[in-house]
Formats: sequence, C-alpha cells, structure tokens
Amino acid sequence: MLNLAFPPQLASVVGRLPAAPPSLAFSAAANRLLWPALKALDWQALVGRRYAIRVKDLGLTLRFTVTPRGFAPDSGAPDLTISASARDFLLLLSRREDPDTLFFSRRLVSEGDTELGLIVKNLLDALDLDLVLGRLPLPMARTAQHLMGAL
Repeated sequence: MLNLAFPPQLASVVGRLPAAPPSLAFSAAANRLLWPALKALDWQALVGRRYAIRVKDLGLTLRFTVTPRGFAPDSGAPDLTISASARDFLLLLSRREDPDTLFFSRRLVSEGDTELGLIVKNLLDALDLDLVLGRLPLPMARTAQHLMGAL
C-alpha cells in the first residue's frame, strides 16, 4: 500500500505560487482525458459554472469553468469547491474509495452549491475510467494504473 504524504513545507511553497499555470494545465489535461467521456453524458448542467479543486496537502487550488467546448481556467469565485488530500483524490479517481464515505468522514469537503456537487459526483461516477485512462499515452497509462493499484 502506497503511503502518499507530502511534507507541510511543500504546501506552504506551492500555496504561494501563481494559480493560473496549474489551472491551465489541469484544463488542458481535462479536455484531453475527461471531455470526450463527459460529452457522452448529460453534462449541460456544468456549463457556465465555476469550480475549484483544492488539494489540501499540496497547497494547490485548481480553478476552472466548463464551457460548451470544454474546460477552461477561471479565476472567479467558484460555485463549487471540492477539497481533499492528494491521496484521497487518487483513491476517488481509482474508485477504491467511495465519495460518500470520504465526505461523511470529513476527508472530502464540498463547499458552495450542494446541488451542483451532487451533479458532479453523479457524472464522475458515470465516467468510464478505462476510456479516460485509454486517452493517456501508454507509458503514462501504465504509470497511472500502477499508482492507483498501489494505493
């Protein structure tokens, strides 16, 4: 079992960095990996809303919006902020942990529009993880599968 833990000093350094570059990188990756799978679902409720993903132990906050063409970085006040540790986000992505379990144990925090949070949760639950990982270059897909299997 992988013990993914970051030193608190890292969070203090990352927290002082500009937010735009990681948000831009996240949006580009989400457009490549998530958008094709998301388009097959009923994603229209996400459009025009602002989101933040806060990786607490890294001091990293990713801010973005969803447009009719995909994900885009956004610096406005989020309608929904989801916070967790890097390990807990990886557990969610690998489906080795249920979002409700993390939420009720206070390891996953949702702030803002709770109805939007439920829509996001249901869409993420409906995503085909193999389709998403299949969009990664093979060496990265193998690394991601290995990392998720080691949690």
